[in-house]
Amino acid sequence: MRISQLEPGEKLALGFQFHIANSREQAIREAAPHYEENMKMFGELRLVRALSDEQIAAMRDPTLAGSIKLPRIEDAVAMGGFLAGTPADIIEQLKAVEKRYPALNRVVCATPLGTPLAVQLEDLDRFSKEVMPAFGAGPKAAATAQ
Repeated sequence: MRISQLEPGEKLALGFQFHIANSREQAIREAAPHYEENMKMFGELRLVRALSDEQIAAMRDPTLAGSIKLPRIEDAVAMGGFLAGTPADIIEQLKAVEKRYPALNRVVCATPLGTPLAVQLEDLDRFSKEVMPAFGAGPKAAATAQ
């Protein structure tokens, strides 16, 4: 099969970080410290596409670290790379992705590294019960698919 014959989203997997709360603002506020730590850890490995070489170098140097502007979680949410808000907000964001990539069938959603275990477990539980059913999946379907 030639690439030009693929449907948008076919043979593609997309990954998102997420946090569920009572509002988008609350989710951003609660997840911001974990997002920042995740960026510091994975930025050096060049796994944060939003970071320039200059920003990565500045993060290494304590004398420059405070002077460099780094991407903020608000920017990531606005660009669609971080899903934050109520389950309805996250469903809306993922439905927009589904519309743009109709053949997409692999989406990975995870909490940022450094998120406390209790918060991760609550987020994953809520995601499975309150978000996944909107896409014809839930805890039972996800377990069966594995």
